[in-house]
Amino acid sequence: MSITTPIRSSLQAASASSSSPSSAAFGFWLTLPSSGLAKTILHGSSGSSTKFSWVLVDAEHGLISDYHYYELNNAISSTNASPIIRVPYAEEWMIKRALDAGAHGIMTPMCHTADDATNIVKYTRYPPQGTRGYGPMFAPHSLPGVNPGPEYDDNINDGVTVCVQIESRSGVENVEKIAAVEGIDVLFIGPFDLAKQMGVLRGSEEHESAIQRVLDAARKYGKIAAIFCTDGVDSRKRAEQGFHMISVTTDVNVIRGGMLGELKVAVGEAGRGSGSGGSGY
Repeated sequence: MSITTPIRSSLQAASASSSSPSSAAFGFWLTLPSSGLAKTILHGSSGSSTKFSWVLVDAEHGLISDYHYYELNNAISSTNASPIIRVPYAEEWMIKRALDAGAHGIMTPMCHTADDATNIVKYTRYPPQGTRGYGPMFAPHSLPGVNPGPEYDDNINDGVTVCVQIESRSGVENVEKIAAVEGIDVLFIGPFDLAKQMGVLRGSEEHESAIQRVLDAARKYGKIAAIFCTDGVDSRKRAEQGFHMISVTTDVNVIRGGMLGELKVAVGEAGRGSGSGGSGY
């Protein structure tokens, strides 16, 4: 059997419908360690023709640690969405902890070279394809219909979605070699870090040129091009550009924008619906 997750199904559909921006796999950033918040966003009708198919559980910059992984993975997966854990760094033990807690995918920051990418893939696989240590007592819990034991063990190597972040000048310069690494599924652009690491303005010509190079490399090597966005407008633009996996916004950005927007309405400084929004995390 093969292990199918919501993110893998969504990415396959997005790749097959490349001409339709609305077919992209949309997700969001979860920075607060709250399964209740995640399920509030994910559970029930979305009111749209689509739903979020994945959630980035941010253990790099968010308030989330591996103590929270198991509960968050199971809460998210119970709503037919995939939890993808961004570990703080591409360390083998960090990736192992995230997978053993049931992550459907891994995201690693600051992938600079093909060697980085090769090691990351190796850390997500059981031998002989990789070096992941064995002990998935709790991992199958977030995979409905997948039984513990051989059903999980023999199929999970091909079931994990591996995302590497391209967010440095060296990452862009090596992106074709990174994209060629077998086992890498997603090239994920972190536009804020990319601009800072390159020493350019976000949205500048050089910045957008680097983003386009990553997108082109993903297309050439049959990988998914993904990007972090700040809001729906930004997300729509990137979907039309050809990105197949898009983070629409973050939990804290929407909470802050919504709360302050309602405060403005309450004191008569704005009409309803004019939230403050945000320009980043």
